[in-house]
Amino acid sequence: MTHDHQLTLPLAPPPADENTPLVPARMVNEWVYCPRLAYLEWVEGEWAESGDTAEGRRAHVRVDEGGGRLPAPDELGEEMTRARAVTLASERLGVIAKMDVVEADEGIAMPVDFKKGKRPHVAAGAYEPERVQICTQAMILEDNGYKVEQGVLWYAGSRERVQVVIDEELRARTLEAIAGLRWAAAAGRRPPPLENSPKCPRCSLAGICLPDETNLFRKGYPPRPLNPSDDPALPLYVQTPGARLRKSGERLVVETKEETMEVPLIDVSQVDLFGPVSVTTPALHALMNAEIPVSWFSTGGWFLGHTVGTGNGNVAVRQAQYEAASDEPRRLVFARDLVAAKIRNARTMLRRNWRVQGDAEAKNEVLVRLQRIVQRVSRAKDDRQLLGIEGEAAAIYFACFANMLAEGAKEDVPAFAFAKRNRRPPTDPVNAMLSLAYALLTRVFTTAISATGLDPYMGLYHRPRHGRPALALDLMEPFRPIVADSCVIQAINNGEVRPGDFVFNGPACSLKTGGRKAFIAAFERRLEQETTHPLFGYRVSMQRLIEVQARLCARHLQGEIVPYPHYLPR
Repeated sequence: MTHDHQLTLPLAPPPADENTPLVPARMVNEWVYCPRLAYLEWVEGEWAESGDTAEGRRAHVRVDEGGGRLPAPDELGEEMTRARAVTLASERLGVIAKMDVVEADEGIAMPVDFKKGKRPHVAAGAYEPERVQICTQAMILEDNGYKVEQGVLWYAGSRERVQVVIDEELRARTLEAIAGLRWAAAAGRRPPPLENSPKCPRCSLAGICLPDETNLFRKGYPPRPLNPSDDPALPLYVQTPGARLRKSGERLVVETKEETMEVPLIDVSQVDLFGPVSVTTPALHALMNAEIPVSWFSTGGWFLGHTVGTGNGNVAVRQAQYEAASDEPRRLVFARDLVAAKIRNARTMLRRNWRVQGDAEAKNEVLVRLQRIVQRVSRAKDDRQLLGIEGEAAAIYFACFANMLAEGAKEDVPAFAFAKRNRRPPTDPVNAMLSLAYALLTRVFTTAISATGLDPYMGLYHRPRHGRPALALDLMEPFRPIVADSCVIQAINNGEVRPGDFVFNGPACSLKTGGRKAFIAAFERRLEQETTHPLFGYRVSMQRLIEVQARLCARHLQGEIVPYPHYLPR
């Protein structure tokens, strides 16, 4: 059964002034279709392309080209007049519309709106959202002095015109929709998701809205697998010293002394540059316009930062984040759950991957010790105690890390012997890979967090420090063992990285270019692997799961989901 919720709000919209943005008529259509969708797009600035939106854009190409002038009301004569791409606004209603076509005949104006699909066979001739949108355009024309009796919807798929009479009932519904959207925007109230609605599977914003995931916490409904399929675009890594990245048409070109490689821009999800690699200004502009982040690493693999376009403009979610970060009790609760999740996942890694035969008693003892530490986390009174507990668990976990490496790997390749975790600099191959894996994971979380509108530099557990993506470090804590550590273990056990792939400079150990390429390939495969979300039950890639977790964090900070659901594989 479908329940499409509307907010019960006053009919009259809130008063507007010169600082109040005008609502596009298209957003009024979206509000009638789904209030949450309209709010996400109009108020929070979220957008995701889909086949439907691309087809709709193509349907408007011809009418958007032109811009014929619409005569003033007192200039309309008896002859037929047609103007394309007419933009008008109504200050009274607080709305604006770019009308595909306005036809005027015998002094009466008529808006014509183009739709991509076929005419629906419904009693009213068209669905309510489209009828409300054409009514909004008609009322804007009236407020600009034109006489309007009806509008027309042109369906490109079936090449049919549907007349829409602008009667009092439709006017009242349109005013209600305009007021609803404007009141929600003024109040900063995101409408709840639709419940079990057939609209959600086709919605391009399903992976951003997370309707069923949110309703699991609100109503207890089991979620459907609504998340869009993973983006087929892949990261582009440029690691050769002296390489140059430039743009040629709609392609990126990587030039080195030895070769030149081209890749379509549409096939790139992000760009990762290691060491002395240069990028041309046109290439950076194209990447920012396409919202493709560029991540910068040192030659040794330290994550230095990333370059993005204007980014997500959702101020409300950052405001909620800053309020949570300044609320000490709330911050401590979040940090406790975070550390507990990290220790649980480290324990899961040991339980699943312990390879030493005949050592069941030692394994069980370690698992029990970690479980007891998890129970102590909830009693931590401040960050200092929490850091101590986290450090104790990490010492136990890394002391057993070598037990997850294949016996053959350790016996045949002594270089992969591992005693303890060290960094700045890492002094052995295993620690060098762990450091690189954590740097790559930091980049993944920084990018995912930025896409939600959150500030990756304002953490709740890791305290803010210049240049440190504290929130990315927060959210990646439970994923360190599951993604980064497991990638290191697989690369060693499968022989993908060999001792000859490392170079020592004094006490520091780092991967050579060839070894780094092999390890990054293993890391990307780990992100592409599908897993079953333990809470939602659907299968999804690890990359997509991280994006879902970042959005759930945003929903949590804004009070829509309590508590934040950490990823805890069984």
